[in-house]
Amino acid sequence: MEGGIVGESGVGRAPSWATRAAEVQARALDAREGGDLLAALWSGGRLEQAFDAGALRRLAGYLQFARVGAGRRLIVQDEPGDFMLIVLDGRIGVERVPDVGTPSQIVEAHAGDVLGDMALLDDGPRFSTCTTRSECGLAVLETEALARLMREDPHLALVLMAALARRLSLRVRRVSARLSALLSDA
Repeated sequence: MEGGIVGESGVGRAPSWATRAAEVQARALDAREGGDLLAALWSGGRLEQAFDAGALRRLAGYLQFARVGAGRRLIVQDEPGDFMLIVLDGRIGVERVPDVGTPSQIVEAHAGDVLGDMALLDDGPRFSTCTTRSECGLAVLETEALARLMREDPHLALVLMAALARRLSLRVRRVSARLSALLSDA
């Protein structure tokens, strides 16, 4: 589908990034350029000491980098997850389709955001569908690469897990605040 949404996968076996990349016509992004974009986004903050330039270069060795056009479905709700994405640039819409009713946009992801981490970590189904709204640069971490990272560089894997845990915690806090507001309005 030229310019349309592609990437419908059925429930069952988790699609690999290679499969999804072919479906969405992803183009390889130079690893040095991808690593530089990641370093610019993830340097500093609470984990500045742990995510120094050397750590980010090592982490980049476990990632794949890609560029994807607008209107491409990267993650499909309810499918198994075998990879997570780090948005390097561009915008990605995240929506949830209820069993009954119309889809609703949950959030729009931007540079630095992580998508697909829950399914990667807990081996559960994808919670939402993620579709590029503009051309996007992505860093991709597959389950197999995460396992290799844990074996080969456990300290770096721990730093990555701490960063993911912090991001998940922030998301849970936002959801809790929304839920509290909804309950107080009722």
